[in-house]
Amino acid sequence: YWYQQLVAESLGKQGKGINPTLSFGPKDHHSLLQLYLDGPRDKFFTFFSSANKDSKKNINSKIIPNKMKFIKNKSINSIINAQCEATKKIFKSKNILFRSFIFHKNNESELGYFFTFFVLETILLAKLMQINPFNQPAVEKVKIETKNILLR
Repeated sequence: YWYQQLVAESLGKQGKGINPTLSFGPKDHHSLLQLYLDGPRDKFFTFFSSANKDSKKNINSKIIPNKMKFIKNKSINSIINAQCEATKKIFKSKNILFRSFIFHKNNESELGYFFTFFVLETILLAKLMQINPFNQPAVEKVKIETKNILLR
């Protein structure tokens, strides 16, 4: 959500911008993956995943239907990671542009590296788009109008 706010607020100006849509796999795959894979090629994708594959919770084999025995004794993380890898593989085969970031450590320092990267990336994109990434003139108009309405 932080990235969505950064990109939309910094780059959505003067009739320009990037529409940052968030999608969380595997939850959103059923509803959005068809569009991503077979819809218009007007999107760029970023995958985030964790190298931390540890999970103590395995799928209970007693509740698995026969047609899904391939997930028997698999952890939730391993299933999610398999779906992520499968999605990237299909993206590659369909020549759909994407990039992938893997978090190797779950700590503030690594998160800071990623935040810094995306802030710098956004500033560079704004420079290329010839817009100021450090203001929000349209939002300020709404704030002023809201205040005017409340002062009546």
